[in-house]
Amino acid sequence: MMVVGVGFKLSVVPFHMWAADVYEGAPAPVTAFIATVSKGGMVALLVRFFQQVDGSKYPSLLLSFTVIAIASMFIGNFLALRQSNVKRVLAYSSIAHMGYLLVAFLAGGKLGAEAVSFYLVAYFITTTGAFGILATLSDKDRDAEFIDDYRGLFWTRPWTAAMFTAMLLSLAGIPLTAGFIGKFYIVAAGVNAHQWLLVIMLAINSALGLYYYIKIIATMFEQRETGEEESADQLHPYIYIVSGVTMAVLTILLVWIGVAPGTVMNEINRLLINY
Repeated sequence: MMVVGVGFKLSVVPFHMWAADVYEGAPAPVTAFIATVSKGGMVALLVRFFQQVDGSKYPSLLLSFTVIAIASMFIGNFLALRQSNVKRVLAYSSIAHMGYLLVAFLAGGKLGAEAVSFYLVAYFITTTGAFGILATLSDKDRDAEFIDDYRGLFWTRPWTAAMFTAMLLSLAGIPLTAGFIGKFYIVAAGVNAHQWLLVIMLAINSALGLYYYIKIIATMFEQRETGEEESADQLHPYIYIVSGVTMAVLTILLVWIGVAPGTVMNEINRLLINY
């Protein structure tokens, strides 16, 4: 029962509704920590418990997690579609991403463990980068959390817009990004385990998720209205440079992993063998 409880805490929306409010209310750096480290720790704990009780022997437990995965994907994506706040979009999409992750988790085996590990690496890099961009664009008064705050960003800060676009495309699972390879491994694990229903649900929800990511990207490429001016930067120049370099490194990483995932996968295999 403890494993089921952990799974519900991880993925199902009624137990995860705090995410949107916490993401919205917390400063961007804190939100990045919550979105990555807390979820990674929970997934590791879930996998460990599942191994300890040999959960694959219990059909009712597998059925429960299948329902959890499908509900997380659909409800997370549908709620994200309704948001105009970037933080809330990322919060609800994170619920959908945990649903995707459960596909590989349920597939089990060596390929499933590899897929879970790789997807977490890709998700950590991408989510940290997305909230890093948000923090860079924020000022001392408030975070740049509304979609309208990004209107015309490409015409005023093209490099920042390009990096944020890369992060969003990775979350959407577009080729040449770490997110695409992560989803590829999840689909491969699901197909290998004959989890056809979950694979189909993942494909449908990936298409749903693409809409709200593209919506943010399209906003960045819109022309600013006449007379509308960009607010002045209020970050210290040193902090602005450091954050810009960090975001550039994360962008390079997510593209590099998306093009040549072999190095990361070899390291994951080495760690899994030792584990």
